[in-house]
Amino acid sequence: MSSLLPEAQPEGGLLGRVQFWFACFFAIGWTGVVCGGLFYQFGLWEYPCPLCIVQRMFMLLAAMGAAHIIRTALSYGAVTGRDYMMGWGLSLVAVIAGSFASWRQTMLHILPGDKGYGSEVFGLHLYVWAWILFQASVVAVGIVLAFAHATADRSVPAQDPGPYRTVGTVALWFLGLVIAVNVVAVFLEEGFHWFLPDDPTRYQFFYDVGIL
Repeated sequence: MSSLLPEAQPEGGLLGRVQFWFACFFAIGWTGVVCGGLFYQFGLWEYPCPLCIVQRMFMLLAAMGAAHIIRTALSYGAVTGRDYMMGWGLSLVAVIAGSFASWRQTMLHILPGDKGYGSEVFGLHLYVWAWILFQASVVAVGIVLAFAHATADRSVPAQDPGPYRTVGTVALWFLGLVIAVNVVAVFLEEGFHWFLPDDPTRYQFFYDVGIL
């Protein structure tokens, strides 16, 4: 259960609303990035490697930090400083860890002549774009944390029907759906084994059950 809100009715404020919208943007944005990876996996038949899966996990974990703030606003109509710190703190840990994972994969293909792993988008591989987005998110989360003291305990009209509740609800359901899809996708690729191969070339589950 979320930390208790102050007994007095919290005052509204522009910064409180901006922080809520940023949390929605952050959660939907990272979930959308993972959907881009799913498109390359199922649309272009590019099998994600273990480091790719690790980066997706940190992306979804980052979105879950923002989702905690959204859920609190939807449930209580305001977000305490403790909940801001908990949500953005989780996101910060996730994007820092994710940046190390994407940096690691980038360094594996840094030598001249190495074509890298997977397709390119605007001249850069997906894991390089992931590193850029992770680093940008570190800065963004740091900024919103710096203003958390000014936005805490400010009312957010997220309990009443309207755009706040609609967008917040969509963000939470979108995140939950993509998490479920990723669990299934990883299980299909890994099958009944403890580890993914370094360079996967098939969905191992179908071979394990004798379908292929």
